[in-house]
Amino acid sequence: MIYLTSGESHGQELTVILNQIPSGIAIDIDYINNELKRRQSGYGRGGRMKIETDQAEIVSGARFGKTTGAPLTMKIKNKDWQNWTEKMAVLKKYKIPKLTMPRPGHADYAGLMKYYDDDIRNILERASARETTAQTAAGALIKSALKENFKIEIFSHTIAIGNIFINKSYTLDDLQKIYNDEVLRCIDKIVEKKMIDLIEKTKKRGDTLGGIFEVIALNIIPGLGSFIQYTNKLDAKLAAAILAIQGIKGIEFGAGFDGVRKFGSQFHDEFDLSKQKKIIRKSNNAGGIEGGMSNGCNIVFRAAMKPIPTLMSALQSVDLEDCKIKKAIVERSDVCVVPAAGVVAEAVTALTLFNIILEEFGYDNIKLIRKRYFDKLKLLEKKYKFSFYN
Repeated sequence: MIYLTSGESHGQELTVILNQIPSGIAIDIDYINNELKRRQSGYGRGGRMKIETDQAEIVSGARFGKTTGAPLTMKIKNKDWQNWTEKMAVLKKYKIPKLTMPRPGHADYAGLMKYYDDDIRNILERASARETTAQTAAGALIKSALKENFKIEIFSHTIAIGNIFINKSYTLDDLQKIYNDEVLRCIDKIVEKKMIDLIEKTKKRGDTLGGIFEVIALNIIPGLGSFIQYTNKLDAKLAAAILAIQGIKGIEFGAGFDGVRKFGSQFHDEFDLSKQKKIIRKSNNAGGIEGGMSNGCNIVFRAAMKPIPTLMSALQSVDLEDCKIKKAIVERSDVCVVPAAGVVAEAVTALTLFNIILEEFGYDNIKLIRKRYFDKLKLLEKKYKFSFYN
């Protein structure tokens, strides 16, 4: 399955097309729109969230609430378009001043050189994280399909904002309780208050904050991905998908970088037997992936998001018109979007896992795919004494 997004930050709409999508997938438009709402929430979001209430519209590839197998198209209209009809006109050219002072940390300067352009507007509109709205809509459809058909669930939560980290252990119930949290989706509410205070102080300075979120995928069948070629490795595919999200600068699986502080005897996940004589693991430092393959444990990874590069107190730049030092351009922006980035990461994780499932169990209809998936799971549980859904 291939998905393709289009649209600009202040254009008329965002569009996503899912090609080679199986037929028979149930469409829950309320679930998709709730995921879009989750992407827009989070303490530290900017003024645009007061303008936009993202709603997905499915215009092709579905009939009577299910996919048909034809390319599925979703659209999300930009309500702010009405204020940008001249600046973002598709055909008629208006006398609009060019943006010529690139922002440090953005795609502005590199993008101008890439496309041999002289107006940053042509770069920033597509490079904007607004594009992740389309990814979230596509991922929401697939997240719903993974849960309904394969019992796979995907969660995210905030680990850190700036230099403030959670220090509380958590359970699956904790993650479920904060799933629709509109503040920071942080399981430690005491620490969350400190994060909010930091965001407020940062906002007053005209500055921005980054942070870390964690993603957990439950009930993944063993053997997704492969060690055979680098192009088949599950962790490599997930890493590529996450690093493609705007602002993400790093990813770690399981114990990640902290694992280097451990000896091999402390790091690697020893085997054990449950009371039912099923094979289990005593830990999950590998994050559910060994040798590029899922090993039956929960897939766990964390991603680091840099501070947003559009600052209200703009950084120094150079005007490309006269080559003089000036302040960078300032577009309406957020202070912190770490929780929103976690929602986008859930979406692209779902899309990545689903594609790997299709590679191994692919048929044209979701019922046939599900049958092959669970037929293999039964064989694995019997032959390898594997304990699943524990």
